[in-house]
Amino acid sequence: MLSDPVGKGAGPGMSWLEHAKATLVLGVPLIGAQLAQMAIGVTDTIMIGWLGAFELAAGVLGTQAFFLLFIFGGGFALAVLPIAAQAHGRDDVRGVRRSVRMGIWVILIYSALVMVPLWYSEGILLMLGQAPETAALAADYVRVAQWGMFPALLMMVFRSYLSALERAQIILWATLFGTLANIALNYTFIFGNFGAPRLGVVGAAVASVGTNFVSFFALLAYALLKSELRKYDLLGRFWRADWQDFFEVVKLGWPIGATILAEVGLFAGAAIIIGWIGTIELAAHGIALQLPGIAFMIPLGLSSAATIRVGNAYGRQDWLGLTRAGVVSILLVLAATLSTALLFLAVPQSLVNLFLDADNPDAAQVLANAVPLLFVAAVFQTVDGLQVIGAGLLRGLKDTRVPMVIAVFSYWGIGMTSAYMLGFRMGYGATGVWWGLALGLLFAAVLMNWRYMLRERIGLVSART
Repeated sequence: MLSDPVGKGAGPGMSWLEHAKATLVLGVPLIGAQLAQMAIGVTDTIMIGWLGAFELAAGVLGTQAFFLLFIFGGGFALAVLPIAAQAHGRDDVRGVRRSVRMGIWVILIYSALVMVPLWYSEGILLMLGQAPETAALAADYVRVAQWGMFPALLMMVFRSYLSALERAQIILWATLFGTLANIALNYTFIFGNFGAPRLGVVGAAVASVGTNFVSFFALLAYALLKSELRKYDLLGRFWRADWQDFFEVVKLGWPIGATILAEVGLFAGAAIIIGWIGTIELAAHGIALQLPGIAFMIPLGLSSAATIRVGNAYGRQDWLGLTRAGVVSILLVLAATLSTALLFLAVPQSLVNLFLDADNPDAAQVLANAVPLLFVAAVFQTVDGLQVIGAGLLRGLKDTRVPMVIAVFSYWGIGMTSAYMLGFRMGYGATGVWWGLALGLLFAAVLMNWRYMLRERIGLVSART
């Protein structure tokens, strides 16, 4: 059943072990794709950093300006995932096609609208108090990079579509191909190699646009040319509106985007308030955050797998399968996060030293400040994994608005407030800030999973008979 050639996925009556295998078959490539996507960002930072501190600062500002609008728009692309997964579960080819087609419509409209603020990013950055020279160079980056919004978000729509059909392997390969293309394009246009002009920071923007197009066209070609997928006829009568699906994508998508923004904003806010403490503490925070950030790709990939598995089961009205898919996903995330937590507890100094230059005079101080943060990260990692799997399970039931409220309340009402109180009012510094973040994530984890466990009582699924 796991190797079903038409990608139908798991059927009813599966054992617990079969559910675990099906989730891993789907989840592992998605985890790999998340890590490959992260590698693109790391590559950009490293290669722009070779130009100098000024260029790196401008590049960071530019990429963050693009990223904030990208991740909100990504909510609409992710909304296609549960809609298509449920349609696929009930063998509704037309429903799958409509969800993808209207997802493309929404993304095209959104990408066109955000071109305006991106084009005027220099003025916005100046209003936010950035240095004029840095803001100008960052805007030069954004005015090129913004043309990559269309392919970047369209790629996410096709990722959702192919994931819903349980074809995650191609997503991994397309992302890896995009990572290699990004390295080659950065090397060519940032530094002027192979006869290309040396464009510096703007060259990184050119490379990003090229990378997004490469990855998008790889997925598009697979989706249109793969013989088993031709029945979906995704671009057939593309001009025809399906308003019910259009507004469902919008309805589900904006809370997903807002939820992601709330979490990203939480960590951005944490960096700001830790910066009030001191430069060494901020450097320690930046290094320590890299490790749980990398490890977080595991529960994030499993969360997408959980959305698909639950969505497919819901479409089949397989309530036993839905229950087992949810429990298995939670247990897999617990196993993964507890394993990384043990690693953080066992060898924190060795892990931090991977990011430090021993010859740097501040290395010892940064190490001393970063190691306690990894102890907090051991707890942090587990609750963060549980909250993201809870959100993924609810997303499979097309439940996004209440999870958004839970996220904003937990991250900001509990997390940021606690971080400030523990870090400053109670004098625990950066470690206190991290404990505050962990507390906010704990609240989100409990509330998200509690809501999923109450799914029948609150009407998210039909009561079993």
